[in-house]
Amino acid sequence: MASKLSVMSTQPQPDTATEFETVIGLEVHCQLRTQSKMFCRCPADYAAAEPNTYVCPLCLGMPGTLPVINKTAVEWTIRTALALNMTIPELSKFDRKNYPYPDLMKGYQISQYDMPLSEGGWMDVETEALGKRRIGITRVHLEEDTARLLHRENEAGERFSLVDVNRSGVPLMEIVSEPDMRSADEARTYLVQLRQILRYLGVSTADMEKGSFRCDANISLRPLGSSEYGAKVEIKNMNSFRGVHGALEYEVKRQAEVLGAGGVIEQETRGWDEDREITLSQRSKEEAHDYRYFPEPDLPPLAITRDEVESIRSELPELPDERRARFQSDYDLGDFETNLLTEEPGRADYFDEAVAALQDTINAREAANWITGDLFAQINKDRSHPDLEEQPIRPAHIAELVGLIVGGDISRSQAKSVFETMYETGDAPAKIVAAKGLTQISGADALAPIINQVIADNASAVEDYQSGKAAALKYLVGQVMRHSRGQANPQQASELLVAALSD
Repeated sequence: MASKLSVMSTQPQPDTATEFETVIGLEVHCQLRTQSKMFCRCPADYAAAEPNTYVCPLCLGMPGTLPVINKTAVEWTIRTALALNMTIPELSKFDRKNYPYPDLMKGYQISQYDMPLSEGGWMDVETEALGKRRIGITRVHLEEDTARLLHRENEAGERFSLVDVNRSGVPLMEIVSEPDMRSADEARTYLVQLRQILRYLGVSTADMEKGSFRCDANISLRPLGSSEYGAKVEIKNMNSFRGVHGALEYEVKRQAEVLGAGGVIEQETRGWDEDREITLSQRSKEEAHDYRYFPEPDLPPLAITRDEVESIRSELPELPDERRARFQSDYDLGDFETNLLTEEPGRADYFDEAVAALQDTINAREAANWITGDLFAQINKDRSHPDLEEQPIRPAHIAELVGLIVGGDISRSQAKSVFETMYETGDAPAKIVAAKGLTQISGADALAPIINQVIADNASAVEDYQSGKAAALKYLVGQVMRHSRGQANPQQASELLVAALSD
């Protein structure tokens, strides 16, 4: 009988880097954020609804009901496929996937099998260990989500399950990769990039913790240099990127230990135990024939014209890679600022609005620094306004603040104070500057009286500077700032002091 290990042995383990190659493929299920469900008119946004209230005879699998295809869901699936460099066949169809399970109201799921909406795409993924590699994407197809099982236990310790049908029939897009990933790090990076693309496309919230972005992983090991695949293990119950990474790392070690001891890996489905950080055997792995697929008799095939595909392609937004490239080429941003600003589409939009309000790109980097530095730090500290859309500081405020700094109206230290008030009140920077009397004192005529007074009052520091002690200049500049109550332009003050002390 083949060896099954659920807990790691204390014996020395094989070095997977020199003995085995890891082979990983991912199946991602993503709920589409359409207004209605896949085959009926029930609302698809069920998150805040009472259990079993967003249902109809079709959701409940009642006999005699007929499904009607959600056109928007089809278009959004094609939209996603195009963003993933996929081919869109001219003909597609839906199929019945048959399996008995309590969350499947009809006893079958309407899905796609041999004629999906797209096939043959790719996405480039880069990790520190493996560099940039191209991950193939087998298909992106469309199906309906199942109901939701809620597992409970009563006071007597008896366990039971409840069924909430609200989720049944929500449009579900499945994205299946090729077995091209070679490490847990690469798989996590693929998932992060995929979620980012989905959010940029606007087709899904892609929130893993809330179940709108779910992942199953297929993993096997094979001797290094071999072209034959090993026995495939499917891992389920991973609810975060950290969980996916941890499950894959554990499974690599588990399989290497079994193979290293001369055992055989069983083709099976295993579940990730988050608390114990191990995978546990659940059941033998199904094959396609186990589901007895056959064409859905109640739905017609989908004929997709080239004009329809090109129309959808023309409406694709600027995707993350394109936006990163533009930010770096047009605004001279570094990798750190660029990655922070493009992590979410809302962040990138916010920055673009700020640059547009500047009316030039010369000071775009200054705006980026205020957003990625002070604004993001305030959001992380406060948490009362976690979304940029809810921020009291708007992109136009950032642009106005940068303009005041660059124009010499306020110093950077004053700008910090203005920023804090902006966050508290939502007022525009110019209004705050006027109300607080923070207009910066600049120009020789305005600064000369203050500088002359500082020189007269600080003979010792003047003597130190003139004898070669450069640090004395900083002290004198500080005195100018004190006398001006922080309103003097520090750079001009320094220059005028040097000129005065050199006469």
